[in-house]
Amino acid sequence: MNPNTATEYRNLPLNVLIPSKTNPRRIVEDDSLKELAESISVHGVLEPLIVRPVTERDFEVVVGGRRFAASKKAGKDDAPCSIRNLTDAQVLEIQLVENLQRRDVHPLEEAQGFHALLNLEEPKYTIEQIGAKVGKNPAYVASRARLTELIPLVVEAFYAEEIGVGHALLLAKLQPAQQEAALASCFREDWGGAAGKAKRIVLPVRHLQYWIEHNVLLLLKQAPFNKRDAQLLPAAGSCVDCPKRTGHNKLLFADVSGNAEACTDPLCYAAKLEAHVQKQIAAKPEIVQISTAYGKTQDGSKIITRSKYVEIKTEKPDTPEKAKWPEFKSCRFITEAIVSEGIDKGEVRRVCAEADCPIHHPKKQSTKADASFKAEQDKSRREQALANATGMRVLQTIVAAVPVRLMKRDFLFIAEQMLPLLDDKRLEMVARNQGIRAKEGESAAKLLTAFLRKAEEGVIGKLIVETVILLSASKQADGGKVLRTAAQAYKVDTDAIALKVKHEFAAKDKAKGEKKPQAVAKPAQKRVA
Repeated sequence: MNPNTATEYRNLPLNVLIPSKTNPRRIVEDDSLKELAESISVHGVLEPLIVRPVTERDFEVVVGGRRFAASKKAGKDDAPCSIRNLTDAQVLEIQLVENLQRRDVHPLEEAQGFHALLNLEEPKYTIEQIGAKVGKNPAYVASRARLTELIPLVVEAFYAEEIGVGHALLLAKLQPAQQEAALASCFREDWGGAAGKAKRIVLPVRHLQYWIEHNVLLLLKQAPFNKRDAQLLPAAGSCVDCPKRTGHNKLLFADVSGNAEACTDPLCYAAKLEAHVQKQIAAKPEIVQISTAYGKTQDGSKIITRSKYVEIKTEKPDTPEKAKWPEFKSCRFITEAIVSEGIDKGEVRRVCAEADCPIHHPKKQSTKADASFKAEQDKSRREQALANATGMRVLQTIVAAVPVRLMKRDFLFIAEQMLPLLDDKRLEMVARNQGIRAKEGESAAKLLTAFLRKAEEGVIGKLIVETVILLSASKQADGGKVLRTAAQAYKVDTDAIALKVKHEFAAKDKAKGEKKPQAVAKPAQKRVA
């Protein structure tokens, strides 16, 4: 039967009409409902309600819940109705399509409609089928249906318009236990108002996305355990088959993690890390257990804290000075160790944990100081403590004066303090990137300073990021790692850039080859008799 064909059309008493339990649209007692009631009291209901019989006497209001509520508010006795014989599936379809055609439908109401169709026993709907019926792509349907997974606190904030649909869609992709902390990250407090009260300001969606990717999503390629091992944690199974893996639902997580496979359940990830550590210890009872945290080893614990071992570097020192460092030296006590606590848990490293090792743990020479020397030391320490306390107090006062939202003067201060830390080569690189070329006798630093004072905030901010990358790279053995970390933070496709540069160089080489002049044969000279 065609659900769009009315079997009967007549006025029905309001006391035989029942609101639909499946209509996702909320009926709110607001000004708009009051205005609708006033209009109905004057002009009546202009568009019939769609109803279906549920008993011999009663009818369910499939479409027109607000008109029904407004009619009762206006004191009407009946309302015009289009009576149709509809199945549960047809009711859900009509309600969903009707709501989608409205401008003011809330995304949560739309989500409830999608969710109700997906939960039908008969007929069974797929996301693709629903998308075809409502004219939306499958990714849209999947992400909207997920909104029904939001915790009450987030739902309340969403209905109150404290967050937007972009925030809600990202929050819905998280586990319920993670949503409250993620919701808090959507806001910042502005104390610039009157009466010393903080004003809560919602941050852009990209801020929440960045927070999720750096606080919730755990890249599986960095996990030390076997992702295919279903027996590592039998209750969880393998990561490959896990529905909490971003790659398991690409429609839902395409915009969050890109092509990187990530785990969205930190508790499960942590449990697998612990299981992996215990499995390695069981297989190699002699393996040393280490922690990346400093402090004292707890009584009875086999885990050695960071101050009790030296981690041996696998790479070679890149300077003669570094070659003298203990972590680049070898000894007969070096052994295999596994990180049982702290950062990089589960990773296997080579360490020296022998307290009597003369190379990695040389004995400190004790010095006996006389009374005058001790007094001098005490005086020096007191003066240093006084200077440190004063400096710290000044620093705290400066930090307190920094505004919640940085202004141009703040960006300018940061840039002017950081640029002098760059060497001449990197300073010239920054200047060239801004189109500044120092002539002979000119200072790139002075030209940059003059440029910054006239530049906009966005330009200064980009220059600060560039300076931080160059400065960090100059201080680390693997400078490329800093660049890769920055590229990942700002979603830069390094592989695509490398390929493009390679093609450009190849084109230049080809052009040079074509421009090479060919040798011209000289005409034979005639002999002069």
